[in-house]
Amino acid sequence: MTRTDSLGAGLTQQIAVSHKPGDLGDQYNSFLDCEEVTAANARNGDVIINQNGKMMRPKRLPSNLYQFRPGTGADRCVLDCITSLQNGADLLWIETEKPHIEQIASMVDRIRKVIPNAKLAYNNSPSFNWTINFRWQVYDAMKEAGKDVSKYNRAELMKPEYDETPLAIEADERIRTFQADSAKRAGIFHHLITLPTYHTAALSTDNLAKEYFGEQGMLGYVKNVQRAEIRQGIACAKHQNMAGSDIGDDHKEYFAGEAALKAGGAHNTMNQFG
Repeated sequence: MTRTDSLGAGLTQQIAVSHKPGDLGDQYNSFLDCEEVTAANARNGDVIINQNGKMMRPKRLPSNLYQFRPGTGADRCVLDCITSLQNGADLLWIETEKPHIEQIASMVDRIRKVIPNAKLAYNNSPSFNWTINFRWQVYDAMKEAGKDVSKYNRAELMKPEYDETPLAIEADERIRTFQADSAKRAGIFHHLITLPTYHTAALSTDNLAKEYFGEQGMLGYVKNVQRAEIRQGIACAKHQNMAGSDIGDDHKEYFAGEAALKAGGAHNTMNQFG
């Protein structure tokens, strides 16, 4: 799998090596934001490249990074993808700045004109605000279709009062079917999601703290965590087992027999879980 430039990446550390006009390095450098150099405006330490017979200076920032021309992200991603598939990659990974199927598909359509069986991996990233992105998409689609959107404020669609509106319900349905719809339309072969456990751990810990140190006390843990684990058959309800206590006892018994000092036994707390 090859991870291409991010669609929104605007800077690069390096200028590609080019040996002749039109080669891969020259194609990549064509995306750089450049200005023509003359004897009059040349500066000490300039980096200069030849583009179409003109001496061009890529714009270099104080950070020593070079910037690409605005609006070239999709072109760079498409070039990266085609080149990668032509040089051994089986699967592409394109990062976008929002979860928008048609945006992804617009690049895949171009890639598949050259590589018909191109496949993508896509990060269903928690870095996206999925709720607001899809509410914007539905709002814009409704407005384009001539539907009445006067009761919605596009800038405030994240507010809870919109949660049960037809717009929000349609947005949630689009989120629910995102994987299937994008696989069909945009050739996404594998969906991954980064950091979900980070966010679930943070949310559950925050909720537990509010209950445990509030009116619910210990019941906040028992009702919402332990009892839920038992009811759902979650193995970590027996956290001793998950930590290896049974394996440790078996090991001790194997070598020490009846003299083994085991963690288990009739009074072991793990036995309370069945």
